[in-house]
Amino acid sequence: MPEPVASIVKFCLVALSSVFFLVDPFAAIPVFLAMTPGDSALERRRTAVRAGLTCLIVLSVFAAAGGLIFKVFGITLPAFKIAGGVILIIIGLEMLQARPSGTKQSPEEQAEGTAREAVGVIPLGIPMLAGPGAISTVMILIGDSHRWWNYAVVFGAIVLSSLVSYLVLAAADRVGKYLGETGIRIMSRLMGLLLTALAVQFIINGLADLGIVHQP
Repeated sequence: MPEPVASIVKFCLVALSSVFFLVDPFAAIPVFLAMTPGDSALERRRTAVRAGLTCLIVLSVFAAAGGLIFKVFGITLPAFKIAGGVILIIIGLEMLQARPSGTKQSPEEQAEGTAREAVGVIPLGIPMLAGPGAISTVMILIGDSHRWWNYAVVFGAIVLSSLVSYLVLAAADRVGKYLGETGIRIMSRLMGLLLTALAVQFIINGLADLGIVHQP
């Protein structure tokens, strides 16, 4: 495989997998069902639409404004890679234990969310789908982007993850019954394992950018 093609494929795989694993709509199914008890299928689809659109808008805004945020706060990309990697390790380890991530939503926030009318925006859209891990990841990916196709891939990953989130949540009843609690936990552990590996790589990349370690 020619080097340019190999680079494109590698970047696509990293962007799509990291963004989707962090959005993780399957983990949001139990919370979605708990926050929409007694809702009709149409009402649940509308809530799913709000959640998907919120995820799309939030991640797109942070991806587009990532460079400006770095400049305003004087944050370097290597430092953000290391900090983002630490956050992703915490999330990945929680996913490996198949338990809800505290970085996305606390029990208090979930309890408050059940009383909200627009639960599709808060807390489902943010921070359940577009949480700190997903936000930091898209900013890191954009910071590492130097060509037009890099940007296209990152925003494509955001759009695809948001679309799949809508589809999964809109069919939460059927997906939940098909996968079952065991199936969702298995998927969460697999995603957590890959996410932890990506997190370690982010940290290594940040240290390499600072000249502390050498990448082969």
